[in-house]
Amino acid sequence: MDISLWLAHKRRALAHPVDGADFLMRRTAEDLADRLAAVERRFGKAAVLFCQTAAAAEILAESGKVADIVRVETDAAFLNGGAGLVAPLETVPFEPESLDLAVSLLSLQAMNDILGMLIQIRRALRPDGLFLGAFAGAGTLFELRESLLAAETELYGGASPRVIPFTDVRDAGALLQRAGLALPVADVETVTVRYASLFGLMADLRAMGETSALTDRSRRPGSRKLFARAAEIYAERFSDPDGRVRASFSIVWMSGWAPDASQQKPLKPGSAKVSLKTILEAPYGQ
Repeated sequence: MDISLWLAHKRRALAHPVDGADFLMRRTAEDLADRLAAVERRFGKAAVLFCQTAAAAEILAESGKVADIVRVETDAAFLNGGAGLVAPLETVPFEPESLDLAVSLLSLQAMNDILGMLIQIRRALRPDGLFLGAFAGAGTLFELRESLLAAETELYGGASPRVIPFTDVRDAGALLQRAGLALPVADVETVTVRYASLFGLMADLRAMGETSALTDRSRRPGSRKLFARAAEIYAERFSDPDGRVRASFSIVWMSGWAPDASQQKPLKPGSAKVSLKTILEAPYGQ
């Protein structure tokens, strides 16, 4: 991922806001509220890492569960005049064991070293501190990817990547474990949005600042002919009976805790008091 280009897209989107284009962030922030409500504890200091808007910080404040909230962004413009820290993407500018909660919404997919980011988060969390994160995962915009690939192959005899690769939910769980976070959980929620055509989707992606920022992207600008054919293929393969087309966003959620002696631990192998064989051979209902 070309992070400089990704940030340029984000700054451009911020400078030219479009009403309603933040629907995915708002939806993800609402899901954050639900997940935080299920955690029966309060937090001292929380960091909201590179969420690009105030939505996540507002959810933490409204929950009444967090005493101190610090936003971290790559550019002061994203803070929109509010308080916070400015730091490079993929960094966690906090001392070890200084946070009780860390939250990241819809930015991990832009990072080239997700594992390194998670390790930094783990170090910044106090024992029994919580990390909650969400990012666009595998399956996101698969309709757009397939349509562009088919159109470019048909017109030019080959294709270059135009949609970034996304991390699978299973890989997300493995990354949490490798980062040293305890009780790791990863799950996925799919958000389906409908448009009149591919061009409506592309307009929203531009307004989100989520147009392609691949490092090895094609330097040849997409032609009108390419996008017109891609729109035809999109309509042929992914339209509903009313003619509107579907666009999928697979949001992978991650949660993990900084290890602490008070947490539940799996039983040691061989420590079970009843064998699986005994359970399987027991008469039904006993």
